[in-house]
Amino acid sequence: MGAVRSVFITGASDGIGAALAGQYAARGWTVGLVARRRDRLEALAKTLPSLSTVHAVDVRDDAAMHQAGSEFLERVGVPDVVIANAGVSAGNLTEVEDDLETVRWIFDVNVLGLARTFQPFVEPMRQRKHGQLVGIASVAGIRGMPGAGAYCASKSAAITYLESLRVELRGSGVKVTTICPGYIDTAMTTANPYRMPFLLSADEAARRFVRAIDAERRLVIVPWQMAIVGRILKVLPPAVFDALFVRAGRKPRRARPDEG
Repeated sequence: MGAVRSVFITGASDGIGAALAGQYAARGWTVGLVARRRDRLEALAKTLPSLSTVHAVDVRDDAAMHQAGSEFLERVGVPDVVIANAGVSAGNLTEVEDDLETVRWIFDVNVLGLARTFQPFVEPMRQRKHGQLVGIASVAGIRGMPGAGAYCASKSAAITYLESLRVELRGSGVKVTTICPGYIDTAMTTANPYRMPFLLSADEAARRFVRAIDAERRLVIVPWQMAIVGRILKVLPPAVFDALFVRAGRKPRRARPDEG
């Protein structure tokens, strides 16, 4: 029997993160569960059929994230997969002064949170010449939607950051996978006051994510229908895009679901 494999997942207390934890635990992997709410993590850990470790930390905290990574490395070893899944969403308006805090909060979690999650593991993975870093971005990073400038920009930044990291690590044995979901039925999307085409459950999304990770895909959009939409959006001329989306539905401001 081979060595037990392991995965380290942020935003693991609910939604996609919890669903991913369930997928890997069902395979017998050791699962590192990371989120702010210890009670939810411990409740989740009790339901998993494999060994898990609980790390109640905020992805905005540099020192705490480094400590969580170090603890996992010491207790479990170098993970096979690290999934930076924690993310937040809210609408914002640039003319509203209070929304500057929203912009800062979204970038701190959705962009800097990626780097904080990966940082403790990159060098150990390099030394082992094996491992996979997975970042959860979004199709929202393809074009900027009105009323969601911070969220769209953060996901665009995440896609670009992950691409840079992938090229940096080329030839090292460490793979980087960027996953761009469309609409997933989680606490983050329940507040959206508009139609969400091709909506997936968190469990179905997690199954598709794991397949993409297994295949070591560099960049994948889930579901495939949103990949087609994304390609179309990407090539629309600015004037056409502006005319089509000026009246698009907008994310609620200050609807700040806690990151998982």
